[in-house]
Amino acid sequence: MPIQSVEPKRLYRQIAEQLRGLIEQGEFAPGSRLPAERDLARQLGVSRPSVREALIALEVEGWVEVRTGSGVYVLARLPVVGGPATVQIAPTEWGPLELIRARRVVEGEIAAIAAVQAKRQHLSAMRQAIEAMNTAANQGVMPLDGDRAFHSAIVEACDNMVLIETIHHFWDSRRGPLFERLGGYFETLPSWRAAIEEHEAIYQAIAAHDGPAARAAMQRHMDNSHSRFSASWRQAKRSGSG
Repeated sequence: MPIQSVEPKRLYRQIAEQLRGLIEQGEFAPGSRLPAERDLARQLGVSRPSVREALIALEVEGWVEVRTGSGVYVLARLPVVGGPATVQIAPTEWGPLELIRARRVVEGEIAAIAAVQAKRQHLSAMRQAIEAMNTAANQGVMPLDGDRAFHSAIVEACDNMVLIETIHHFWDSRRGPLFERLGGYFETLPSWRAAIEEHEAIYQAIAAHDGPAARAAMQRHMDNSHSRFSASWRQAKRSGSG
């Protein structure tokens, strides 16, 4: 048998594969509840965010069901004639919580640079993006478009195509099935209103040309975003996975 190349796997995928193997071996029967996140994290020697990403991946792929306020339950894997195909997570997809941590590092520095380099048109674009977010929220719509426009305006002030394309790649990943499923549980209009206030703080720091304050405001926004997506399942909205 020829030697095959070894591809590094994202941690959440390694966790998901181990749990999937245990399900296939009958360690967790259909209908049974998986151990709590904190217990799985302790047994696997990993962080709770990594376990959460793995559980979301298993749910997207149809292995488990997250029942808010109750737990994560194993689903029966029965073929459904004419049913929808099982969603498969691309090997290259980033974990949502890991992505937020990366954004904290990169976008914190981008905000600091923007505070020094932003021109009137960049500040105007940031202001318009915040207004668009408020308008969408007032209409009961999740303001993702305004959110992207805001972060794009900040990085465009840096006048660096590598940074611009990096942030756009971050946002393309934001549209992936893992992030969308996690957002379906924890993104609500109240949480978005909190995020809009955080965007306002970032804007004010950049408009004041205060680099350290802009960096701190962006990092605080990312820390809060991470916390919102890491909240107890009992705090998730009850409307389903979205």
